[in-house]
This record gives sequence, structure tokens and C-alpha cells, in this order.
Amino acid sequence: MRTIKTSTGADIALDGDLLTVMETLFHEVTAKRELERSFEDMMREIRFLIDQMTDEERRAYLQESVFLNTVTYENERLGSYMRKLASKD
Repeated sequence: MRTIKTSTGADIALDGDLLTVMETLFHEVTAKRELERSFEDMMREIRFLIDQMTDEERRAYLQESVFLNTVTYENERLGSYMRKLASKD
């Protein structure tokens, strides 16, 4: 399995698991800096990772990202709707 590295040298296996990438980003960019990171720091690290991927790998991770964000969006909408229904009782 192919791996890429963060700018701090941590390995990330490209096995299609987006959560692995997100957990590594949190650890390497946010936790290691004790929450003292900026939006630009995270975006720079994400670009660094993307630059190491092939077009096929980028497509696979984009598909996974859009799916995950769609599910999150749906859950937030449903949660809002359920709170609205509960407040009418």
C-alpha cells in the first residue's frame, strides 16, 4: 500500500479511509501545536498531502469527502427538524 507523509514526517496509508487522513491531520497540525494553529496552517498541510497524490487517489478521496460531508449535512438538517418538532410539544 502506498503511503504519503505529512510535513512533520508522519506516514499516511492511502487505503481510501478518509478518517485516517482526518485523524492524522488533527494529531499533526492541531494537537501537536496544542490547538495553536490557524486555518492557513491546516489548508497548507492539506495541500501538501494532495500534492503527493495521483489523480486517481485525489478522485477517490474527493468522492469519500463529498459523501461524508453529505451525510453530515443530512444529519444536521434532520437534527434541526427533530428539534423543531420537539419544541412544538
